[in-house]
Amino acid sequence: MLLNHFTTRNKKLFTAISLLGVAILTYLFTGCQQPQSKTIWVGTWNTAPQLVEPHNMPPEPGLTNNTLRQWLRVSIGSDSLRVRFSNEFSTSPVTLKALQIAASAGGSAIDPATAKELKFNNNTGVTMQPGTAIASDPVAFDLKPRMDVAITIAFGETSPDVTGHPGSRTTSYIMKGSHLSDVDFEGATKTDHWYVINGIDVRTPENAAAVTILGNSITDGRGSGTNKQNRWPDILSEKLLENPATKNVAVLNQGIGGNCVLRQCLGSSALNRFERDVLKQHGVKWLIIYEGINDLGQTPDSASAIQIANDLIAAYNTMIDKAHANNINVYGATLMPFGKSFYYTDFRETSRKAVNEWIRTSGRFDAVIDFDKTMQNPDDPLCMSEGSHDGDYLHPSEEGHRIMGESVDLSLFESN
Repeated sequence: MLLNHFTTRNKKLFTAISLLGVAILTYLFTGCQQPQSKTIWVGTWNTAPQLVEPHNMPPEPGLTNNTLRQWLRVSIGSDSLRVRFSNEFSTSPVTLKALQIAASAGGSAIDPATAKELKFNNNTGVTMQPGTAIASDPVAFDLKPRMDVAITIAFGETSPDVTGHPGSRTTSYIMKGSHLSDVDFEGATKTDHWYVINGIDVRTPENAAAVTILGNSITDGRGSGTNKQNRWPDILSEKLLENPATKNVAVLNQGIGGNCVLRQCLGSSALNRFERDVLKQHGVKWLIIYEGINDLGQTPDSASAIQIANDLIAAYNTMIDKAHANNINVYGATLMPFGKSFYYTDFRETSRKAVNEWIRTSGRFDAVIDFDKTMQNPDDPLCMSEGSHDGDYLHPSEEGHRIMGESVDLSLFESN
């Protein structure tokens, strides 16, 4: 019995030592290693797609069987990205035969050492069916914050009606034939529009996030400088990147010139494009709603202006509820003064003030960005201050865009 007792004790001791050894080995091989940080996809650049109007179509030689080089400026950087393209509003397929992304070297030139092929399910080209959007495979790319990149597309057959973004305020270049890898598009046809490109997502640490801005021509950049990338959302992006607490916040510009909240004007209404341009964007944590002046500016009389004001408030409530259901904070921007503009009437001004009062006092927004107060002329509050508008008393000048972008409180984006 003593022998049995001794043997049992030895077995228990051996088992305990064995378990301890396993624990030590597990710690050595796993516990000492640095944990892998989680990464997510976040949008770093976006432009809202729409049906291109006839006067903004690609100039000769057109897109079919030709090469288009377009450049843009991102917000946050990364070492991995994917590019999104849209054929949402076209009625025919569009074939992208080959694509490349590279660092811009200014104008139509690229830095060839940075060029990377874009593929789709590991295929060189892809055909976008009408009404669809696609994303490239992820590709390693040394993307710096606020970097200018060029996306070059060699097209096959394209659609007679084109999906794009007319208000690019950025020059694109069309070369006849196949010129995908040309360093410079010397002699190219120039056009200040974007076609088929839709967005860029980056792989980032999970502490990064994006703010998407739903707006009209003011957000789209009317009054800013061509090829200067100084729209008010650009200015905001620069300020966010300079601030250590917000350096991982991307800015997505969802402005469409001539856009309305309640009905289709130019581009789909804000209500109809809300899911695409807000809820389906990657990594969005904040939304700025700055739209409604085009709805009010087209009202024919006082009764309709009052009705539109009420309908705008209802629309804002709908968008707030949808965003909050997706854990997105919503900031309301007040409508700027438009006295002396082609939109101004007394009854429209009354409704503008009513909408702004609701934005400020309803408590429905998580915060208010008061562009009305920021931009008004202290000597004539019905109008934008002199020098801050581009001459039509409706759209900001380059100085106005700077003032707007710098007026946004960066602490709104620090809870990340």
